[in-house]
Amino acid sequence: MSHRSYAVIGTGAIGGYYGACLQQAGLELHFLLHSDYQDVQEHGLIVESPKGNFTLPQVNAYQDAAQMPPCDVAIVALKATQNHLLPKILPAVVKDNGIVLLLQNGLGAEEKVAEILPSQQVIGGLCFICSNKVAPGHIRHLDYGNIKISEYTPNYQPCGITESMRQVASDLESAGIEIALGEDLLLTRWEKLVWNIPFNGLSVVLDTTTEQMMADQEVRLLAEQIMQEVALAAKTAGDRLISQTYIQNRLEYTAKMKPYRTSMKIDYDSQRPMEIEAILGNPLRAATAAGAHLPRIQMLYQQLKFLETKNRSD
Repeated sequence: MSHRSYAVIGTGAIGGYYGACLQQAGLELHFLLHSDYQDVQEHGLIVESPKGNFTLPQVNAYQDAAQMPPCDVAIVALKATQNHLLPKILPAVVKDNGIVLLLQNGLGAEEKVAEILPSQQVIGGLCFICSNKVAPGHIRHLDYGNIKISEYTPNYQPCGITESMRQVASDLESAGIEIALGEDLLLTRWEKLVWNIPFNGLSVVLDTTTEQMMADQEVRLLAEQIMQEVALAAKTAGDRLISQTYIQNRLEYTAKMKPYRTSMKIDYDSQRPMEIEAILGNPLRAATAAGAHLPRIQMLYQQLKFLETKNRSD
């Protein structure tokens, strides 16, 4: 049994699910919460999952990061729109020479975390999961759940498989979570954007689910064309090659997925800020600066910016 302790920053659909699985497996967990604090303090965490439902009647719940004990690993599962909070949170919850596991979408966040904690190791984790928070402290895991992790180095240079990655992977695997280890974090990030940019963006613009998108021949073709633009962006801005086989695999993966409302669509429907800049804006700017022409992604970005402004003013 691992003796590593974990802090979960952002106990929602992602952090709540993976953190609960780790505690269920016997590890020491500490959860930072905001609006759900009182409910979780009184009733614990509830997880519904195809792998088996379970309840954690007692968890270590906190409203204030300053009250949390420093942990060996901090799992950051906040939305990227909340990353401005991290400079106040992370120094309090991560031990010296500890590890930050960043379970977020988008591009560029690891570099910011490394600036906050220059002596700690930063690992990026890309989650392939369908999971929603359906009530305070109540997580409904629908499908998938695997994570691919890669360690961050300055300028996103490939660093191979590190001991820190192996330690974190061992703990997650003990909790029944399938883990893949990647040698190149930047490639891993661009690979996730191949899915996130078209399906998160189109789900909002078209007001639809993944199932409805994949059932429509024209929308499926549009999603594939956007995926091709993401591959071009990865090659132009990051010198990373995404194969056509990978793109086809992601399309097949989506077609088999249970009907799913993406995280961006949930945020839009709830009139919360969407992760437009992390998922679309940062990659688009990097690729455009490097000379790529990405008309579909550019249009999708502009549409989402308009819809968010309108949505937040209604």
